[in-house]
Parts: sequence; structure tokens; C-alpha cells
Amino acid sequence: MSNASEPSNVVDLSQRLDPRSERVGALLATVRGLATKRLHALASNMFENIDDALFDLAEKAENNAAQTQFFDGMREVRKKRAIVERTFLGQVARDLADFSAGRMRAPDTDTHTRPLANIELSLVGENELEESLAVTSMVGKNEQRLARALFAVNQRLSVICGGNKMDDASNPVGPASLANAFRQALRELLVEVRVKLIIYKLFDRYVLAGIDELYDDINNELAAAGVLPQLRHEIATRRSDAPAPTGPDSTATPVVHNAAAPVTDVAAAEFMQSLHALFSARRGAMPVGTAGEGPVHAGGVPMPTGPLPSAAELLGALTLLQSQMSVLPVSAAQLSNQAEIARDVAQLKEQLLTQIGQLRGQHTAHVSGVDEDTIDLVGMLFEFILEDRNLPVEMQVLLARLQIPYLKVALLDRRMFAHKTHPARQLLDALADAAKGWSSEGDRDGRLFEKVKSIVERLLHEFDDDIAIFDRLAAELQDFLDVVRKRAELAEQRVAESTRGREKLEQARRRAAQEIVSRVGGANLPPLIYGVLTRAWANYVVLTLLRQGEDSAEFTDSLRFIDHFIASALPVHDVNSRRDLRALLPGIERSLRRGLTSVAFQEADTEQLLGQLHAFYRQQLGEVAPEGESGTLVSSVMPLPEAIQAIEEPVLEPEIDEETEALADEAFDERYLSQARELKVGQWLEFTADDGTTDRAKLSWVSPISGRFLFVNRRGLKVADHSLAGLAQAFAQDTARVLDSTLLFDRAMDAIVERLRTPENP
Repeated sequence: MSNASEPSNVVDLSQRLDPRSERVGALLATVRGLATKRLHALASNMFENIDDALFDLAEKAENNAAQTQFFDGMREVRKKRAIVERTFLGQVARDLADFSAGRMRAPDTDTHTRPLANIELSLVGENELEESLAVTSMVGKNEQRLARALFAVNQRLSVICGGNKMDDASNPVGPASLANAFRQALRELLVEVRVKLIIYKLFDRYVLAGIDELYDDINNELAAAGVLPQLRHEIATRRSDAPAPTGPDSTATPVVHNAAAPVTDVAAAEFMQSLHALFSARRGAMPVGTAGEGPVHAGGVPMPTGPLPSAAELLGALTLLQSQMSVLPVSAAQLSNQAEIARDVAQLKEQLLTQIGQLRGQHTAHVSGVDEDTIDLVGMLFEFILEDRNLPVEMQVLLARLQIPYLKVALLDRRMFAHKTHPARQLLDALADAAKGWSSEGDRDGRLFEKVKSIVERLLHEFDDDIAIFDRLAAELQDFLDVVRKRAELAEQRVAESTRGREKLEQARRRAAQEIVSRVGGANLPPLIYGVLTRAWANYVVLTLLRQGEDSAEFTDSLRFIDHFIASALPVHDVNSRRDLRALLPGIERSLRRGLTSVAFQEADTEQLLGQLHAFYRQQLGEVAPEGESGTLVSSVMPLPEAIQAIEEPVLEPEIDEETEALADEAFDERYLSQARELKVGQWLEFTADDGTTDRAKLSWVSPISGRFLFVNRRGLKVADHSLAGLAQAFAQDTARVLDSTLLFDRAMDAIVERLRTPENP
């Protein structure tokens, strides 16, 4: 048992350590050493893999321009690897040194983020937004994955830095700090943003994915040193849907049922700050005045003063508006009224303020800057949905009814705009993707439309503040789509196999006809011989090509029979030619019997045909033929299976494609031909008929034989098939257009940012 007089090695959390003490210095040195060693190894491994990854992408690049980007990226990384690695590790070391010195970074700021008022519109570029999204995504994913270990590191570092509160964002070795340090280091690389995003993915894969061991090392060392040795790795209660402050105006946490502590997300905050700068520049907002002054519009017109609506008031007013919408009966006529829905989308902010005023009993004409940004951003999102040509009008109107639920989500958790994995964002993307291929013709039973409609109505009726409902509905939608997809795949497979079979048969018939015609040449064959070759034997050649292929011995034998059969019909002038003919006849009869059996001739019909041939050959040999026997082929003698047509008049050249002959000149414009060639199986297109009606179809298969494009609807049923030139003409005449395969939310955010960056016409 330890002596009671000996000092305890266990650090009491209530007795915070002095950051200036010698013991704390040793502990911090240990943390720095562990971090430096581990991160150096992880970064080195990442750079070893960057070269290989970019080389592989260059080899698989879709065009020369993309390939050049990847090769240029490889050269730039090789040239500047040392400085990027040194900059990254140096920034981490500085963050650790600041931490050691008690200079902790504020949770919602980044080392390279400037004051919001100083952000120029021209500097908030699309590339920066893409980088912000990449950083946001990997930080959020790893903070969630490492939550337990990271919580323990935060608690122990809080103790040794004097009890100052530490969270995921302010932790100098947390995913947010490491990602931002790497982002600063990447500024040394002069590469395209596409290459940068790939490097971010590799940083996620090889560095952030390997910091588990770093956290384990830090926790083990500090626990062994007596810093919270009994700490259980439990996380303070929080939910992924917890409200998150995302900017300088977000000082209050919304008070909602079951509300949890806000989760700080540096990258999401930065993204929202960038959007706020865009909104501010677009509105022409003036800086907020000094103390005692109210906010003013551009031009010096004062805004209404008074207390801003709290988060609880905003959510309460939205819930009332949502309940009013959910009880309204929905008819097909209402759903088709796009103009009315568009008006409701545009007027939601006004309706919200009116509702808040009724709840307060006084007029309310403004909200906080960040809340206004959020309301406007959601409004622009749903305006985009109503204008999105990728969605059928019926689906646009249906999805637009989700504006209020999605505004509530955005106010609860603004990370929805920055995180691609946010459950509400994923559900909207899934609904839009399912709706993209919808058409009334392809959904005759209305199952898909009713499914989307039921999800919309459930959100309107059931969503309060529990964002988990989006996960549940997304899983339910996916289960439904999986069943539909399996059924459609079977139908699609049958359509493709049927089309492939018809094309193979046609190809085989043309090949058989060409072989027969080329061997007959200019010979004047008796009708009996010509009829056998072009009907019965031609079909045997067709079946041989389909079953055994043109490299088979059976196909070679079938062609040899044609030569022998033609030779047997030539005039016999002397003893030698009669001897040669007699030598051929047994083989001809054996081959003919076998071939006729293959093409389903009845035995009696075969014997009748052979009887006619015997009579013909007796004439050839100078023997007397019985009276009444004819040298002509009677068609009724050779009934043909329905599945195989007779080749009555074979041609040497392929038939002229009537569709190609009828095409206009624009069908052969290289721009449209290239667009058709670049189509990928699985892409959706919209076709417009002569009467103006539209239908949507997916490219299911491209024939390797004819090059024709087969299109099917969501049920897997054939909608159309086009030649390359026919499809090019449809593109040229705008009767066919490719639907964008990018996720709805991504397309919407790109369009919104572009719209905000474009000055409005006065």
C-alpha cells in the first residue's frame, strides 16, 4: 500500500494545472513529440500515394485536357512536396506552441479567415467554396468517427492548459486544425482545383484516417502521467442535428424540444461566412453603426428597430405555417399550378414575419443577418427547384412544398449547406434523383409519384425538430427504389436481349446472303438449285452463325457445301465430269439432310425435296427422269419456321438505312455527333415528340453490331432506339436533351453562388 505521505500522481480535475509549471511543460512536450512523429509519418505516406493516384487518373482521363491537368499536378507536387510537407507540419507545430503558451484559437475562426467586413466579393470564388466544402466534409466525418477518443483528448488538454474549455475546433491536433493547416500548406501548389480536391481526398484517406493512433497515444501518455486516469471516454450529449452557430450573429442557441448543445464546425462556419459576404454585397448592406445606432439599408434608410425574433420564435412561426400547409387538401390540379407554388416560395419570408408579428402582438419586419441569409438561401434553393429543367413540372411542384421543413432544418443546423452527408440534404438529393426519370407514361400505376408525395406529406405532418426523420424517410425511399430497380432491371435485360437477338439474326442473314451471292457470281443456276441455296440452306447458314459462330468448323462446312452444290449444277459434258458429279452427290445428300433437320424441316418434306434433286441429277447424268418430275422448286415443299425468314433475294451490299437517308444535314454536325458518342449507359434524356409531349428515358444499351442506342423508362420498358446520326439530329433540333446527373443540392448551390456573384441589373 502506498505511503499516505507520498504525493499522488492523479490530477484532480478541480485542481487545474498551471500552464507555466514545469510538469505541464513536460506533458506538453510529450504531446508535441507524439504529434510531430505520427503526423510526419502519415504525411510522408500520403505524398508517396499522391504521385501514383494522379498518374492513374491521368491514364484514365476522359480527354487530353484532363490528362494534362493530372500530369501537371504530378510535376508540381514532386517539385514542392518538401515545402508543402514542411509548411503543414510547421503550422501544426505553431498551433501546438500557441496552445502551450495559452493562446487558444477561437472556436469559430480560422487562422486565415479575415474579418467578415473585409471579405471582398471578388475574393469569395467558386474554387474557395469547393475547397471549403472538401474541408468541411472530411472534418465532419472524422470528428464523428473519432468522437470518443477526441472527447478524451479535449478533456485532458483542458486540464493541462489551466482548465480553459477545449472543443473539437480549438484542439490543435483535432481534425479541424489539421485540415486547416493542410489547406494553408496547399497554397504553395499551383494546380487546378480539380487536382487540389483529389489531394484533399488523399489527405483524408492517409492522414486523418490514421490519427486514431495519435489520439490513443496522447490519451495513454496523459492518463499514465496522472491526467484524468479514470476518465471514461464518453461524449457530452449531442446530436448530429443539434443547432450550430455559424457566424458572428449566431449568439443564441435555438430553444427547441430535446435541444442539444451546439456542435462547432469551423469549415461550415467559414462556408456560411462566405455566403454571408455574397448576400451582403448583393444587398448593398452598410456596416452596422456604432453603439446606439440601428442597422441601415444602403442609402441611409433606417431598418425597423426592436428586438430580433429569437430562434424559438422563428421555429414556432414556421411550425404554425407548416401545420397550415399540411392540412390543405392536395389535388392533381393544385399540384399542377406551378405559378401559384412559385409565388408561395417567394413570399415565405413575408408570411414568416407576419406570423411572428401575430405571435408577438406587434409588427415585426426584420430578423438577424444570419437568419435572413438562411431564409433567403432556402428560398433560392426552392426557386432553383421550380426552375430546374432536370425535374418534371409535376415533381418540381411536389418538392417545392418542402420549403418550410427545409427552412426549419437550416435554422436548426446550418451545416446542411456545407455537408454533403447531411441527412436532410441526402433525402432531397434522393427524391430529386428518383424524380428525374419520372414521366406519366413510365409511371402509369403512379407508384413512384405517390411514394414521393407520401414522403413530402409525412415531413409536413411529422417533422418538428428531430432531424432523424430524414434518415428514416431516406431509408424507406431507398427500400422502395431497390424493389423498383430490381423489377426494372429484369425488364431492361429482356429488352436488351431481344434487341441483341434481332440484330444478331439480321447480321447473320446478311452474312449468309453475301456468302451465297458471292459464290453464285454470274452463274445461271437452275431454279431448283437456286431455291435450295437461297431458302433452306441460307437459313441453315444463319443458324450455324448464331449457334457456332463464323470461326467454327460447322460454318466452314456450310460454305463448302455451297461450292459443291453450285458445282453439281454445272453442265456435264464428258465422262470425267459425270464421275466428279457422282463423287459429290453422297456428300451433298448427307450435308443437306443434316442442314434441313437443323432448320426444322419435316422428314416427309425433306424426302420430297431430295426426290426432286435426284430427278435433277439423273437429268444431269443423262439418265431418263420419270414423267411429271419437275426441276423447279415448289414453295410448299419447304415450309420454314416462323422465327427464320427466307432469304429470297439476297443482296451483296447491306441495305440502305432509310432513317439515315431521311436525316437532315445538321445530324452530321460533328458537335452533335460527339455529344451522342459521349453518352454513357445509365444517363437520362428527355425526348420531345412532334406534338410537344415529353418523355424521359435512360440509355440502357448501345449495340456493338449496329451502334444503335436503346432507351428504356423507369420500368425497364423500351421507349426508343436511335442511330448515332438520328440521335445527333435530335440534339441539333432540341428534341432530345441530356439530363444533368449532378446531385440536385450541388447544382443548386453552384447556381446560387453564381447568381449571388453576378451583379443585378439596375
